[in-house]
Amino acid sequence: MHISPLPLTRDLVLIGGGHTHALLLRKWGMNPLPGARVTVINPGPTAPYSGMLPGFVAGHYAREELDIDLVRLARFAGARVVLGAVNGIDTDKREVHVPGRPPVAFDVASVNIGITSDMPTLPGFADHAVPAKPLGLFAARWGDYLNGAGPAAVAVIGGGVAGAELVMAMAHALRAKGRIAQVTLIDSASALTATGAKTAATIRQAMQALGITVIENATIARITSDHVALDDGRQITADFVTGAAGARAYDWVTKTGLDLQDGYIRVNGCLQSSDPAIFAAGDCAHLIEDPRPKAGVYAVREAPILFDNLRAALGAGRMRRYKPQKDYLKLISLGGKSALAERLGTSFSGPLMWQWKNHIDQTFMNKFRDLPQMPAPALPRHHAAGLAEALGDKPMCGGCGAKVGRGALRAALRDLPPPERADVTPLPGDDAALLHTGGARQVMTSDHLRSFTLDHVQMTRIAAVHALGDIWAMGAAPQAATATIILPRMSAELQHRTMAEIMTTAQDVMRQAGAEIVGGHSSMGDEMTIGFTLTGLCDGDPITLSDGQAGDALILTKPLGSGVLMAAEMAGQAKGAWIAEALSLMTQPQSAAARLLAGAHAMTDVTGFGLAGHLNGLCEASDCGAEIDLDAIPVMTGALELSAQGVRSTIFDENRSTAPELPEGGKADLLFDPQTAGGLLAAVAADQADRLCLDLQQAGYKAVVIGHLTEAPGLRLQS
Repeated sequence: MHISPLPLTRDLVLIGGGHTHALLLRKWGMNPLPGARVTVINPGPTAPYSGMLPGFVAGHYAREELDIDLVRLARFAGARVVLGAVNGIDTDKREVHVPGRPPVAFDVASVNIGITSDMPTLPGFADHAVPAKPLGLFAARWGDYLNGAGPAAVAVIGGGVAGAELVMAMAHALRAKGRIAQVTLIDSASALTATGAKTAATIRQAMQALGITVIENATIARITSDHVALDDGRQITADFVTGAAGARAYDWVTKTGLDLQDGYIRVNGCLQSSDPAIFAAGDCAHLIEDPRPKAGVYAVREAPILFDNLRAALGAGRMRRYKPQKDYLKLISLGGKSALAERLGTSFSGPLMWQWKNHIDQTFMNKFRDLPQMPAPALPRHHAAGLAEALGDKPMCGGCGAKVGRGALRAALRDLPPPERADVTPLPGDDAALLHTGGARQVMTSDHLRSFTLDHVQMTRIAAVHALGDIWAMGAAPQAATATIILPRMSAELQHRTMAEIMTTAQDVMRQAGAEIVGGHSSMGDEMTIGFTLTGLCDGDPITLSDGQAGDALILTKPLGSGVLMAAEMAGQAKGAWIAEALSLMTQPQSAAARLLAGAHAMTDVTGFGLAGHLNGLCEASDCGAEIDLDAIPVMTGALELSAQGVRSTIFDENRSTAPELPEGGKADLLFDPQTAGGLLAAVAADQADRLCLDLQQAGYKAVVIGHLTEAPGLRLQS
């Protein structure tokens, strides 16, 4: 008896990738709740661990050591990732709003977004300073400044523990670089009031040893390019200004209608807000039964409670109450590899405390670097011969990596009889057919993709751009589309939500391309598949594969590597930032590129058979060969590294067999990597190639000349 995957019945949406949600996702991956579809929404593919920020600023850690990879973590948890900044929750409609996409519906939601800063409201801050968060911008600006030359002048605004740690780290880093530095800490009140007297004295002594000037009870009038002006007329020299003060809740939270405390979401002991379906944790939450200061330790310890309570809200188990500890261990970096530890009014400092802090931080981060290997379901004891070999040792690829090989497809098409209708013109090798309707020339194509991302909105965009590629490659204007959708098993309510998001997205992509969705078909299956049948209109003869000429330059409009990246992501081997970049490239429409390449002699889109396979098809149809400049071919970030590790798409070996004359290894392997929604490959007159590439680059494409057509048949690399 065949057992289908269990249907999905409830939507859990995690807003933010803070420490609580990161730990929750890890627990979820080890013990998922059947029937629950989990979504995590975050502005970027990573979430920084703030506890190691001072160590990074001081030079003790590399930038990437601070990041929790949410894309990889979500794949482990079986959750979809939505990359975007939430700007609202509609509690009546049970929807989360993210700019640029349909609302994300939920049955249960949790908020773990941390806090933001009032710093940009200071006159001149936005123009002449950089906040310590978000970390990405700060890290880039600080790295550039630290590696500069000459005397340095730095000012940090905010005299709490965070500001003190930051200013000591900056002073240490500048000293280690051998740069003469004026470093100043500025606070509107007395500094370090949240710590005990002994702790404050130790920190002040450490700042003094690092040559830091502390200015207290000072009001900032404005910030300029070279100084901070105070209300009393003093001017503090500074050409790098940052801030760790003015913490506040995000503005959009105030518009949710939830009960708030000073802008923070009020939650009870179960971490529930005034709306029982919405939970909150970490710094964005206010514990009404037992208020506590904002500190990461509470966010971490809330994770197991939130895990159980979200499952209970989804229908499994009972709620638990969170009881925060009265005090907690504070570990404060002192610039160099020295730290201060304080608890219950007692403090110790020195290198040993830094080693302790580093051990705690690394142990926390290792939870996400070294995700546990969950065992695959065992094969039945009795099974047909060859089942284990057919199943393979890695997940089956999605997108174009799941295609049937070119050889099998060509063999099947070869046996079909030629068209009998006079209004259908066969175009051997092309992915679209040419139809004559009245006086109009119309091309028609169909394409569908097995999903490789759990975000069905992102997958819809990719599938639509992918299907449109055949129309654009023939120089046609997209006209009409029908959609074919297979949904995994889910409840009627989730079907409605999912189909609404898919069709809204599909209509948006098609209309931007100039086409209209005129119908479609949907069904249920074991997994999601999205496809489109499209027509396009040609003003003149379509651009086919068969008119390439020896000497033509070959232009490619997108980098290679999506196949190896998606294969690695499914196996949990790719960095989230690489995947985010690849998905962005796959959703880039080719309409503007097609218009610029309208005069091409021959053109195709690079998809499942890889660059070599599609170029081979163009050469065969045009009765020529090609030389490829391997060094010129652009590749997606991370693709070469993963390929060198042996990561391959399911169809790679079949693609490789189409051009055995080409070398193996290194960058050459990416010539056979199946691309999803890949770039256009155009054969153009050599004297027009440079101008066309420049026009394409100005239009936002990573277009380059990658070789030229030759009279001699076959593919070869330029020597």
